[in-house]
Amino acid sequence: MTSRATIDSFLAQRTLALVGVSRSGKKFGNAVLKELSGKGYRILPVHPEADDIGGVHCWPSLDALPEEVGGVVVVVPPDEAEKVVVAAAEAGILRVWLQQGSGSPEVVRRAEERRLEVVDGECILMFAEPTAFFHRAHRWVRGAFGRLPQ
Repeated sequence: MTSRATIDSFLAQRTLALVGVSRSGKKFGNAVLKELSGKGYRILPVHPEADDIGGVHCWPSLDALPEEVGGVVVVVPPDEAEKVVVAAAEAGILRVWLQQGSGSPEVVRRAEERRLEVVDGECILMFAEPTAFFHRAHRWVRGAFGRLPQ
């Protein structure tokens, strides 16, 4: 289980890359973009084919980002997430958040081999403040059952 200190370290980074936004605007990555931007984070979306999604400029890869980011939020399937982890390390990014459904033991192992701080299997919207009612309630329920990171 990811430690609360690792989560807090990731969330302290105010400029983040995001891999997993879609042109349709209907994927969870798009919700992450909207929600984190609304919480004051500077989000730099990465999409290999789109220059712009919903009026937000995108970059084709992590190494093409115009500035340093404190971490990358990964919202793609594990086979793609493994490539993102390698690319993050090569781009000098030190932290990855593997959104639920993005991680696997292999992806986590790859990240740890590259000495990246990894958040795995947690929903970033449950921890990024201020937390909306739904995610705050979900966090409370997990806490009541002792399933929150310590």
